[in-house]
Amino acid sequence: MNGGVTPSRDWTWASGGVIGPGARGAVVAVGVAQAAIKAARLRAAAVFALGAGSRRGDDLANAMNNPSSDPNENGRDRIGARSASPPPEAGLYVVATPIGNLRDITLRALDVLGTVDRVYAEDTRVARKLLDAYALKPRLAAYHEHNAEAARAEILAALGRGESVALISDAGTPLVSDPGFKLARAAIEAGHRVFPIPGASALLAGLIVSGLPSDRFLFAGFLPPKQSARREALAELADVEASLIFYETGPRLADSLADMAQTLGARPAAVARELTKLFEETRRGPLDALAAHYAEVGAPKGEIVVIVGPPLPRGEVSDEALDAFLIAALPRGVKDAAAEAARELGVPRKRAYARALDLKDRA
Repeated sequence: MNGGVTPSRDWTWASGGVIGPGARGAVVAVGVAQAAIKAARLRAAAVFALGAGSRRGDDLANAMNNPSSDPNENGRDRIGARSASPPPEAGLYVVATPIGNLRDITLRALDVLGTVDRVYAEDTRVARKLLDAYALKPRLAAYHEHNAEAARAEILAALGRGESVALISDAGTPLVSDPGFKLARAAIEAGHRVFPIPGASALLAGLIVSGLPSDRFLFAGFLPPKQSARREALAELADVEASLIFYETGPRLADSLADMAQTLGARPAAVARELTKLFEETRRGPLDALAAHYAEVGAPKGEIVVIVGPPLPRGEVSDEALDAFLIAALPRGVKDAAAEAARELGVPRKRAYARALDLKDRA
């Protein structure tokens, strides 16, 4: 810990290599990373043979192609334990991809991406980097918010012909903050199967490193870019008894954190950026302190996840105490008075709003 920051640049993973302090550690890590990528390509082509027999004769290939998890030949098989996935059935495969480190891809994802009839990606250039790293050459096309309607019709037609189709995003799990859910919904409505191929997810990675309660959480995606709409969206989440998770951009981060502090109060929070990448960093602290920090240092680079703790426990607030607070705040309007009461007194926003309306009508 260093001023609330946990920088992964001290010890981090970069394509399989561990980077330690100092230039010598970095040089060693680069060599390890390059060797790891080369080895990954060999394994992708030979071991993850996607149902075909391996050409390698070593123990690893033999183990991967042994369908039984029991040394005894008659032992009960475990699906996927040591064998490549079976050829894909017709349907839509929603495949999670790495959020930064290419080695976070799963064996099953490699199987699927190498055997489906076609793959649709948010950005084919980004997808090609991942596919090339593992020597996969699927039929590739784009599916994103600008061509979603036309591409959906094309994909549904392919599914109707009995083809297998994979959907991937630039990073992480499709359908999370992208238009993929409309495709999944359309496929289901048309009677096609949808297969989840789980893997990396930035929101879960951020929650893990935040140190905040993880038993209940709500993912709210990106907040509106304009302040008034952003504060309104935050006010709707103020009473949720769970950790809140947001995605945010660097240029908007300081303003968003300031609005969170204004609307949600001084809750504990964490800002995680560049997760699984070389310069991964997590900064923790109260919302107002985080807002002040990023206002001072400027917009950070990279993909950003903001995690906010659940409402802080407060003592019971009597009707009399709530009325006194609201009466003083009502000149600023019912909405603002209710928001201030929720933030300062810790009362549910709905209770404060209803009481403020009643006081206004009686005035």
